[in-house]
This record gives sequence, structure tokens and C-alpha cells, in this order.
Amino acid sequence: MKTLERLVAEKLLRVKAVKLQPANPFTWASGWKSPIYCDNRKTLSYPPIRNFIKIELARVISEKYVNAEAIAGVATGAIAQGALVADLLGLPFVYIRATPKDHGLENLIEGELRLGSKVVVIEDLVSTGGSSLKAVEAVRNFGCEVIGMVAIFTHGFPIAEQKFKEARINLVTLCHYNAVIEEALRTNYISRDELITLQEWRKDPANWNPDSDN
Repeated sequence: MKTLERLVAEKLLRVKAVKLQPANPFTWASGWKSPIYCDNRKTLSYPPIRNFIKIELARVISEKYVNAEAIAGVATGAIAQGALVADLLGLPFVYIRATPKDHGLENLIEGELRLGSKVVVIEDLVSTGGSSLKAVEAVRNFGCEVIGMVAIFTHGFPIAEQKFKEARINLVTLCHYNAVIEEALRTNYISRDELITLQEWRKDPANWNPDSDN
């Protein structure tokens, strides 16, 4: 029987929400070269997968954060999924911008959030953790308590784990990097040689050189 992580990995790979290209790496916004690219917004176009993820995120919140009073999605990737989860749980929903709107009310948090609310933040992807924790900070600065975060996928970088620990935020994810490459190997999406490259990248992604002999 497959674990939840492997089930989610299978679905992400199937709809190319996660792509693996060890021989033709992507360039992230940070400038990092990477053999993996994740865009979980693709799952929204496939109703069965969209619903599966919605139900599993809601289940995690119901089990881990029983006193949640509001759901906050991180813009832009987690807005839609966050709203779906909030609807399923019958909770208020807001979303958090990366930067304040530059006109009107100049909101950083969009929606109606009651002061003092216990909030669960929903993220689609956690990489280094910087943008995710910036959203947490915004909710805290507003005067609410962030009781946890749930995400669809994480690369599991040590730097992110350290940042979450320092911020005192418990992160629960449906899937992670190792589950994806294990599922990719099982289905022959990648070869054994490509697996080695993917494992090497994961050790030091900021300094990984795709042209070196890994």
C-alpha cells in the first residue's frame, strides 16, 4: 500500500505539476540551477486531483489544528487551494500578498480576518521557506496567532527546516522531494544515473553545477 506522500507524488508527476530534468536543468528565480521544477497550480485543472489535495489538506488541518478559526493562503500559488479547503472546513478565508497592494487600501492581507484569530496558513510549495514565513509574519503582525502551516510539497531543505524551527512554526506537507524521486524511479520517469544527479543536487542546491561530474 502506498503512503500518502507517494500517492501525491504520483499525481504531481502525472500532470507535470512536478517536472524532473536532470540533463536540462531549470533556472529558479533565485538564480539556482535545479533539475526539478514544481508548479502545483497545474493540479487545479484536474478535478479528481484537485479534490484529492483539497480533502487531504483539510484532513491534516482537522487532525493537527483542531482549534483553527481561519485559513490563510499564500499568494499566488495557494490562493485557490486555500479557498477550497476553507470552504470544505466552513472557515473564513483570506490570502496574503507578497507585498502590499500599491493602491487603494494598500492591503497585505486580503479578506476579513478577525483580530486574535487562530490561523492555519496554506502554502503550495516550500523551498527555502523565506516567502512562506514572510506570510506567517504578516498574519502575526496583523494581530493573529499562526498555529501551523500545511503545504502540498516541500524540497525539505535544511535551511527551511531551521527557519521554521526558529519561527516556531509547525509545517505539515502532503509530499516531499524524496517521495517524488522515488516514485519517478519506480515508474521509469528517471534512470538510476539521473537519480544520482538528483540526490547530489539535493545535498547543496545553491552551489550545484550541472556541468560538473556528480
